[in-house]
Amino acid sequence: MIITVLTENTSESGLACEHGLSLFVEVNGVKFLFDSGQSSRFYENAVRLGKDISQADMMILSHGHYDHGGGIQTFLSVNKNAPVYMNRRAFGKYYNGTEKYIGLDPELEGNERIRLTDGLTSLGSGMTLHSAYDMTKRIDLGSFGLNRLENGCFLPDDFLHEHYLLVEENGRRILFSGCSHRGVNNIVSWFRPDVFIGGFHFSHIPCADRLRALADDLDGFGTEYYTCHCTGTEQYIFMSESMKSLHYISTGQSIVI
Repeated sequence: MIITVLTENTSESGLACEHGLSLFVEVNGVKFLFDSGQSSRFYENAVRLGKDISQADMMILSHGHYDHGGGIQTFLSVNKNAPVYMNRRAFGKYYNGTEKYIGLDPELEGNERIRLTDGLTSLGSGMTLHSAYDMTKRIDLGSFGLNRLENGCFLPDDFLHEHYLLVEENGRRILFSGCSHRGVNNIVSWFRPDVFIGGFHFSHIPCADRLRALADDLDGFGTEYYTCHCTGTEQYIFMSESMKSLHYISTGQSIVI
């Protein structure tokens, strides 16, 4: 498996970066885009990195936030055939607080190339999407001020618009998660992957005892972690002091797993 980071919050490659996430993945004879960042920057970087977005077999959107789905229109324009898979709740009305809309472009809703998923969805080639609606949280970190608007009322986001991509390759279980809003500790306990790729959503957690306990818990699963985006760079540095299996991936970087 080859994973190329097309955009992420940081860059050590000279490529432009942004708050968001987009990965180009090549595995089991399939090429796909996992999230599209918040703009067309993922595509501009893909061109510079020699990754042909027009030849991707599919796009997978991890959840319904603009910093992961803002580039969908660009993807649809550049790639004329590939479907875009997203959770059926992805077009909800999602906000940071009550003023800032952070959801998807509503004009995308109903596009014929969008495939709405629910529960378990097989994508072939050892890949499945899991909504994990019925899973129980071991740890509840709250919604960090993120809300959904339903029937005129703001409610704490339950993040049921997330889904997770499990790839089975050569006897390994590799899990992709965009932001892990439902708790990365919970998600790893649900799937027990050999490798986890994605954000931890720890950037608002102080580097103190609570974060150390979360890191120790993650370390206990024996999983290899490649994290980014909403984990927070300070939090990553803090956790990496004790988690030898923790790695950070940034814009322009390619890794072979």
